[in-house]
Amino acid sequence: MDRTGGAWAVIHADSLPKVAAFLKNDPELEFKLFGSIDAVDRLHLAENDPRFEVVYFLYSLKRHEHVRLKVRVSEANPVVPTLVPLFRGANWWERLTFDFYGIRFDGHPDLRRILLYDEFEGHPLRKDYALRDRQPLIPERPIKDIFRGPGTSGLS
Repeated sequence: MDRTGGAWAVIHADSLPKVAAFLKNDPELEFKLFGSIDAVDRLHLAENDPRFEVVYFLYSLKRHEHVRLKVRVSEANPVVPTLVPLFRGANWWERLTFDFYGIRFDGHPDLRRILLYDEFEGHPLRKDYALRDRQPLIPERPIKDIFRGPGTSGLS
């Protein structure tokens, strides 16, 4: 329990799918609602090895309880098993965590950037990301406007 009474556990990355499946399918627990995923860059903390912490938020409608699962991953190999086969709602959150922190999700069906463009260099929520660096300029891409026809680039 944390200081507010919330339940949480630090688990090994390899155990994540089994633990999540148990929490979801156990008839006494039924943590069937997938809330979100977030990550923590522990670079400037006193205890910062491993550097990253991926945090999963689950909720049980039956018990009216939240649980947080924390998985710590190293900077050298930031990989966590995907939970998309178990929770379809994890798809977007895993892509977001990959986009902003560079943490990969092994087995994800479509792991690519979701908010930043493909040529974006780095991961902006890492504590060592340079705030004043400039990103490379990219040419405007042809985008079809579903309301007015061809995109603003003039290409069809």
